[in-house]
Amino acid sequence: MAATAAEGAFLTFDDVKKSYDQKSLVVKGYSMAVERGEFITLLGPSGSGKTTVLMMLAGFESVTSGDIRIEGRSITRIAPYRRNIGMVFQNYALFPHMTVAENLAYPLKVRGMDKAEVGRRVREYLDLVELGSFGNRHPGQLSGGQRQRVALARAMIFDPSLILMDEPLGALDKKLREQMQYEITRIHEQTGFTVIYVTHDQAEALSMSSRIAVFNDGVVQQCAPPAELYERPANAFVAEFIGENNFVEGTVERIEGGRAVVATPGGDRIAAVAAEGLAAGAPCRVSVRPEKIFLPPTDHAHDNAVAARFVTRAYVGDFIRYYFRLPGGSDIVVKVLNDLSAPEFASGQEGRLLWLASDCIAFPGAAQPAG
Repeated sequence: MAATAAEGAFLTFDDVKKSYDQKSLVVKGYSMAVERGEFITLLGPSGSGKTTVLMMLAGFESVTSGDIRIEGRSITRIAPYRRNIGMVFQNYALFPHMTVAENLAYPLKVRGMDKAEVGRRVREYLDLVELGSFGNRHPGQLSGGQRQRVALARAMIFDPSLILMDEPLGALDKKLREQMQYEITRIHEQTGFTVIYVTHDQAEALSMSSRIAVFNDGVVQQCAPPAELYERPANAFVAEFIGENNFVEGTVERIEGGRAVVATPGGDRIAAVAAEGLAAGAPCRVSVRPEKIFLPPTDHAHDNAVAARFVTRAYVGDFIRYYFRLPGGSDIVVKVLNDLSAPEFASGQEGRLLWLASDCIAFPGAAQPAG
């Protein structure tokens, strides 16, 4: 379900397609409207088409059909260096023989900017990325996070129309990656640049984006703000790809007022939000997040109480992951905060898993067999 390109948007993709062999499409009709100042993340598994879309926008890949426009002006036949787009890569792409200040000054000098203005902007952007005292160092003398900040400053310093980021944090360790997520978000909020960001990291996308476009097999499955994407995925692929999820197989008994009642193999009934395309009598999969499930004893309101047998638990630090098995044979995971409320279970203990109907969605179709 691609978002429809809107008139007057800052950036529009209009039914953009890409084929490398003129037979099969790797991007199958991508349409989207981006407002000025948005932070849009293209998210999906490897080979889903997200990076190809970014490369077509940058001009490094040609568009097979369709159109890309910035402020109403088509850029599909404009050379990359004339598109006024800043780019940040995973490998930084800094000139190793130049100092940090010289790296930042380079895109300004090639545009013919006078020396005084170049110096002013270099100082301004070094301060923006909190590297004001690092101008005389070379990239090899910086940490990975510092080099990425220099790369970000260089992409912004010439006032581009928009900034593209292709897996920019992929080479960093977890702690540094999280720190840089905060830095990029801070700088985006401070400068107001329009950003198109590619990643395969769901947590990264959720924490940074205005909206996220989820790709699979060349098609955008859903494009929405992070909370909507997580809480109300459009289909089973998005539900499974974004964050951790459980799926309970069943058959739709009835649908009333947007709510489905699903019969499970174990004999329980589950009330769930009915997804588009659901039909009475058809197989379905009920999606419920691990943190939405409650373990008894609890006084929390619930609509569903599903029988399950405790298998084991995993201590993760800030939370505990409990593993249960349903009578039908499928496994289900529950996440509970690591506090005094975390219950204890004996191996094989029978119990009930509780959750609200509004916290689960019934999607049409049965699970695909493995392999």
